[in-house]
Amino acid sequence: MFRNGTTKRAFLSLVLPAFLFAACTAPNKAESKQTPASTFVAPAAPNQPPLVALPNFSSIVQKEGPAVVNISTTQIVHAPNAGIPGLSPEDPFYQFFRQFMPPQGQQVYKTQTLGSGFIISPDGYIMTNAHVVGTSTTVTVRLTNKRQYKAKVIGTDKRTDVALIKINAKNLPTVTIGNSTSLGVGQWVVAIGAPFGFLNSVTQGIVSAIGRSLPNESYVPFIQTDVPINPGNSGGPLFNLQGQVVGINSQIYTGTGGYMGLSFAIPINLAMHVADQLRVYGKVSRGRLGVEIQDLTPQLASSFGLPNTNGALVAQVESKGPAGRAGIRAGDVILRYNGQAVRDSSQLPLLVGNTKPGTRVEVEVWRDGRTRNFTVTVGELGAHAVAQKAPTASSSSALGLTLSVPTPAQREALGVNYGLVVQGVAGAASAAGIEPGDVVLAVNDQKVRTVAEFNRLVARGASKHSVALLMRRGNESIYVAISTGG
Repeated sequence: MFRNGTTKRAFLSLVLPAFLFAACTAPNKAESKQTPASTFVAPAAPNQPPLVALPNFSSIVQKEGPAVVNISTTQIVHAPNAGIPGLSPEDPFYQFFRQFMPPQGQQVYKTQTLGSGFIISPDGYIMTNAHVVGTSTTVTVRLTNKRQYKAKVIGTDKRTDVALIKINAKNLPTVTIGNSTSLGVGQWVVAIGAPFGFLNSVTQGIVSAIGRSLPNESYVPFIQTDVPINPGNSGGPLFNLQGQVVGINSQIYTGTGGYMGLSFAIPINLAMHVADQLRVYGKVSRGRLGVEIQDLTPQLASSFGLPNTNGALVAQVESKGPAGRAGIRAGDVILRYNGQAVRDSSQLPLLVGNTKPGTRVEVEVWRDGRTRNFTVTVGELGAHAVAQKAPTASSSSALGLTLSVPTPAQREALGVNYGLVVQGVAGAASAAGIEPGDVVLAVNDQKVRTVAEFNRLVARGASKHSVALLMRRGNESIYVAISTGG
């Protein structure tokens, strides 16, 4: 739904004044405070049961609201000076000369943003979104009693969009931290924040989905709600009916720049795990395996002899990475990680990321029709991704492909001594998205070096009604399932 070519959609960074598109598992803390919401029962006709029980959120707002703060920031922006001496942008000759005159120097200006946050300790630690803080030179926190403080940024984590800041104060009101794993779809939730700068505004709704994966967001299983969230709500708390924080409001899904019924919050368990590391180390350390993975489709699962689509299919392995050194290879399907079942590929990065680097974990994979176990010493994730992934495609002449053996120069460029280059595409291969220039590396986990070998492997897999092809396009590899017509 995020790739509708006819409707412009983006995630709106909930920061004022500009409408910018973009924009943790710790033990429960301080669950002694309970603020159950009262309910209002709609009247019913005589001798009839009550129609609806509606919650009353006033007690939550009164008790937890004082710990919700407004955050304003100032950033210094350096941008190329686009001016043309003697000409204004409205001048008809401006664009003509602009193409011949590169920007001269830089212009420096200030930008200001607004967001929300919540106090998690009486001595002034506050949680918010990383995109609220950004690279600000000045962060100001305003409490509900109108007192203002300059805040120090303790640390930010862009991967989860969590930030921890601190003000110099004592005996501050604090929120009650809940347990986001206890949330269920359909439960009532409440957001408090400062949309458009209106302090301590309250909105309510229900949980629409949990564990939601979003594009380019590998480390956060988002809570989806229909709570109205608007610019300025970013970093504010999401409460359950017991008055406990269960999430940090972070993003919305919009085609207009405003709220359209889809809001996303970072689970508080994940956020607190990140905040604890930021407080102690000033940064977040994450584990890595050194693999590229993809989801299993029913066709791919059938090709590998799996009864269902559970697991994460390994499309590429860093040869000297943790998984590669342990013996895991492309074509393996990771079924369990450190004793926990892997339902799909989106779950694995979170499991690995939450593992302390240097930890030895057991990884169960599916290979050649049976399970195998490997012990992996988890590495540390750096600033950049270990490997890359992008869709490609492939198949045989029987599947609509015309293939050729790569030249020595092509093999050197590929970095492998096997594979077949796609020269032409038709039929099932074309429908799968394969293009001329793609390279077929393997069929059902078997490397291919000749066209005859390729056709033999395809025929061998025909009884499963589909074959899984490992394709390479540029530096990126992915498995593609193609029906054999059986």
